[in-house]
Amino acid sequence: MTTMSARERMLGRLRAAVPTSGTSLTPDTLKLDQRIDSHFDARRGEPPSVSEMVASMQAALTASHAEVVCADAASWPAWVARRLQEEGMRRLLLDRNRPEGAALARALPPGIDTAGFDRPLETWKAELFDTVDAGFTVARSGLAATGTLVLAPDPGSPRTMSLVPPTHIALVYASTLHPDLHAAVRAERWTDGMPTNLVMVSGPSKTSDIQQTLAYGAHGPRRLWVVIVTDGGTAQ
Repeated sequence: MTTMSARERMLGRLRAAVPTSGTSLTPDTLKLDQRIDSHFDARRGEPPSVSEMVASMQAALTASHAEVVCADAASWPAWVARRLQEEGMRRLLLDRNRPEGAALARALPPGIDTAGFDRPLETWKAELFDTVDAGFTVARSGLAATGTLVLAPDPGSPRTMSLVPPTHIALVYASTLHPDLHAAVRAERWTDGMPTNLVMVSGPSKTSDIQQTLAYGAHGPRRLWVVIVTDGGTAQ
């Protein structure tokens, strides 16, 4: 019999402490949840309208140096294609299996190529870092108060899509906006199950050194373009 390492003992204790998926909440936990809900409901007041959340989302993202545009489902692909052409970009990373990715690919002019995340990263890492100008993702939802995009990566749009290319282009539907994080957690029932990871984006990547000199793009995309689709439609 082998002796368990400290790591194995620690992981064993953590696994034992995690409730199973079928475990119901205790009365104390339910009371705590109700108190938290009541606090945020009272603080928030009357639920904001969709147009108010769009305005808040746009203002917060703009303040964080993101470029934001509101467009309808029919016109946003042309806007993105035009901006890519204006910036001289030549290669876009996107998921053609999503309706939005397919719609954008159709709108691109001949000089802009597309690439999909359809092969292991190890086989094309250098190509990804050296030749891809922008990555396109569709947000699961957005938090209006902070201008935060909530991305749920999947095999077609892994988190690399939004973290590696120097420009990140994100689409979010106005109908999926929430006033704040608490509202999103409750409305989307995060307690019922979470994806492997969520990426939350509130602006371009930025950092500052000890002298407080702000720099963009040191640890991720230096530019963020956000399209808020305001009519609730989906790409065809």
